Amino acid sequence: MKNYDLNGKPYNRFLFVIVLLLGSFTMSMSQSSISTAYPTLMSSFGIDASTVQWLTTGFMLIMCVMMPVSPWLLNNVKFKQLFLLILAIFDIGTLIVVVAPNFPVMMLGRAMEAIAVGILFPSYQSVLLYITPEEKRGTTMGFAGLIMGSALACGPILSAIVLHFSAWRGLFIVFAVIISVLFVISLFAIKNVMPQKESHLDFPSVILSVGLIGILYVVNMIGKTNIDLTEAIIILIVSILMVAMFAIRQFKMDQPLLQLRVLKDFNYDLSVGLTGSSYIALIVVTIIFPLYYQDVLGVSKTVSGLALAPGAIVLSLLNPLTGKLADKIGFKSTMLTGMFMILAGWLVLSITGATLGLVPMMVIAAIIEGGNAFVMMPAVTMGANSLPKDLISDGTAVISTFRQVLGSTGVLVATLILSNVMNNNIAKGMSHAIAQMGGFHVVFITFFVIELFGLAMALMLKNTKK
Repeated sequence: MKNYDLNGKPYNRFLFVIVLLLGSFTMSMSQSSISTAYPTLMSSFGIDASTVQWLTTGFMLIMCVMMPVSPWLLNNVKFKQLFLLILAIFDIGTLIVVVAPNFPVMMLGRAMEAIAVGILFPSYQSVLLYITPEEKRGTTMGFAGLIMGSALACGPILSAIVLHFSAWRGLFIVFAVIISVLFVISLFAIKNVMPQKESHLDFPSVILSVGLIGILYVVNMIGKTNIDLTEAIIILIVSILMVAMFAIRQFKMDQPLLQLRVLKDFNYDLSVGLTGSSYIALIVVTIIFPLYYQDVLGVSKTVSGLALAPGAIVLSLLNPLTGKLADKIGFKSTMLTGMFMILAGWLVLSITGATLGLVPMMVIAAIIEGGNAFVMMPAVTMGANSLPKDLISDGTAVISTFRQVLGSTGVLVATLILSNVMNNNIAKGMSHAIAQMGGFHVVFITFFVIELFGLAMALMLKNTKK
């Protein structure tokens, strides 16, 4: 069966999808790969841990603001031009990072990368859902989940390998080369497949959406010393008001920046919550587990990165299968299986505390990441199937935005709990090692409790096979 673009010309759908997914895979890896290089960057630029963390935290915050803009871009910019622009922005940002003489310049490059990723993540999912028949969406989004989840888990692994053989700049050279090659291929492989619905860009909505950054910024300040409490409270109040005004404005406009009316469907709302809860579990594992391996078990950065490989492999193998499974047995059964796997992993960690060795931790990481394969992309697919076709891009953008906000919050909460509990334990006279183990144990318990809410949402799903 031939596939045709908007001009009625046939195109190679397989090559189109492969290029789209490879671009998403590479950019997703850039999100999590940098954490392994933190110690090297701190030494190179003479910065502390709280400053270098902004290479990840700032990246996530900028992504959050760009995601609501993606539906407008899909509706007003031809997809081929949009995809090429995304690749170009990411490539330029990466090259800026490679030549950065200081931390502010590097942060500028990371901001450009984040802009590109924030536009691409909802867009590529919307395109895949749009060009795929509803009965095949589960399978297609299973492969999309493979790309997103596996890339996030593979980021620290790639970083560990590259840093073993080269300086930190080598990691970004790898990204720049891959994206440059994809840019050339995209000139021929990517076609205009999304219909256009021209509308004006509502700049007040874009400005109000920055409130998301303010909220996460204040969350990031919790537990740090020398905080201006008055300033933090003012930023938090203003940010919450901005987000509230953003939401109200979207419901009142005929052509909103982000169509929040999609939230009126209960099954869609549950899909938003489920993709968020599974993403929290995945991203916390990829960020916190390497710290556990290095700080508690005392392994090297290379080993801590490579220890994530089994989980990434399990996630990669299961994602395409769970998509087919959701098409056959229904989304509720599939996602309940995943939530039980995620909960089982966090439960074992909560019971045993920070006492497990490297191999048991790798097994638990694989169980949690495997559970993610049963939940995250099936939830996205279920959400899309709950909506009319012309609202798919809006629905995907809402899910992606919420998922990123929840994921960013999850990382911040995990980091804050870890540092605060450890510092309190040290203040009580505990040794550094015992204090650190106590911090990790509280993190494990916290995320077990959080994932209980995910299980509750899965139980409330309306049982459907589409």
